[in-house]
Amino acid sequence: MVRLGGSGRPWGWCVVVLLMGGALVATNPDEQDFEDFAAERLVHLLDQELCRQRGLPMVAQLLIQNCSQLVDSQRAVLGRLALAGSSRTNAGVFSLYDTQLGGQTLLPGLTLPRYRVLTLGGAGQLVILRASRDEG
Repeated sequence: MVRLGGSGRPWGWCVVVLLMGGALVATNPDEQDFEDFAAERLVHLLDQELCRQRGLPMVAQLLIQNCSQLVDSQRAVLGRLALAGSSRTNAGVFSLYDTQLGGQTLLPGLTLPRYRVLTLGGAGQLVILRASRDEG
């Protein structure tokens, strides 16, 4: 039986740490993973704020028959927009994405709020660490 660590073979733990580090580097989500993740979150957010909570002006509500479907059809564009508004800090075993979006006027009386989101990517997962919204 091979024993890891101990006075006889301290290099065993080094091998384990290197293998674990290599696995984390290999599973660090890349920009495409982040783009897909952000698109999913933005579609959900816009659907809730514009379609479900009646965030659109009355005239727009009359013109747009299926708001949720319209928002969902823009998934790829929203993902690219999130990636373009993000800066990535790649530490090898994990990544941090700092995203800033919004503030644009879409229609008279409809200005998008500003959002800032910090996302951690590691071990094949992406997790939002902090999100803030500024109406101004």
